[in-house]
Amino acid sequence: MSKNKKNSAALHIATPFIMLLLCVGILAAALVKPADKIKMLLNVAFMDSFKADSDETGLVIRPNEIVTDYEGETSSEGKVKQPKFGEQFAVLSTKALATDVPVYYGSGAELLEHGACMSSDSSVPGKGGNAVVSAHVDTFFADLDKLKVGDKVTISTNYGKFTYEVSELISFADNNTKYVKQTKDDRLTVYTCTKELLGNSNSRIGAVCKLTEKAFYVDEKEGE
Repeated sequence: MSKNKKNSAALHIATPFIMLLLCVGILAAALVKPADKIKMLLNVAFMDSFKADSDETGLVIRPNEIVTDYEGETSSEGKVKQPKFGEQFAVLSTKALATDVPVYYGSGAELLEHGACMSSDSSVPGKGGNAVVSAHVDTFFADLDKLKVGDKVTISTNYGKFTYEVSELISFADNNTKYVKQTKDDRLTVYTCTKELLGNSNSRIGAVCKLTEKAFYVDEKEGE
């Protein structure tokens, strides 16, 4: 058998395997995003199953029912209810995220297992200044990189609902405090780590959002 015929036969035999590998590669690429979404939701569900009132460090963690569908009278001015450390006091919502995110007051690894965290150095929504919220990139803020300028972000509390609009997409090093400092203007800053296959990330991504609407609940009983 000639060399050309041998090469032709080998190519004929190898072609189905090459096509199979190509199809598997295309299918795997198509499933990456759905798989990431499922993984994120499973991680959130896994963390949720371990929620408790306290942990080994003695931190008291208080999940709360937060009003997100208040239909009573509202006002642009009202009283802010200062949350306690470890207390869930808000829910963050935006179309870019796969789920509404519980927001706890304080910071630390324990609280980040339950939801997003608003540092006690941050300003509480409704008070003015910079309200800073962070969460893990593999759970509650897995899709934070999908935020776009102009997107709406809401923070619902039991004393009012605050609506923000994404005005700037940001990235910064973990030791850069530029975006987490207090400000004179009324804003919300959300951020998370950048995704890394191995190890921890030293960089952060997120968004600065300007306040567009304050709606304090006038009917305190309904808002509690």
